Amino acid sequence: VQLQASGGGLVQAGDSLRLSCAASGRAFRYIGMGWFRQAPGKEREFVGGISWSGVRSGSGIYYADSLKGRFTVSRDNAKNTVYLQMNSLKPEDTAVYYCGAKASGSRWSVAYEYDAWGQGTLVTVSS
Repeated sequence: VQLQASGGGLVQAGDSLRLSCAASGRAFRYIGMGWFRQAPGKEREFVGGISWSGVRSGSGIYYADSLKGRFTVSRDNAKNTVYLQMNSLKPEDTAVYYCGAKASGSRWSVAYEYDAWGQGTLVTVSS
């Protein structure tokens, strides 16, 4: 699967932004998708993930504890796209955001369990 992330930009603190990650490949609906971010000088960190069944049941969606309530992951299997809705953005949310795809495994926050990555999209939040 190939991934293309988009939607990043420069926003002010308190604003909202929605990132998209478009996937190519017939098996998208069976793939788990995740979002990570990497700020300058820091390691890549888990943001959220959604299983292939999460679009129907509402379960199978996972978040970093620190981001629960502000960030929402969703997916549209008909459009082969996963989204990251970010609300009440803070300057510390500034990072390059990456989407990843995983065929198996239950450890959503572990980057090396992802099989493919998008190129990243930069989000800059000014104070």
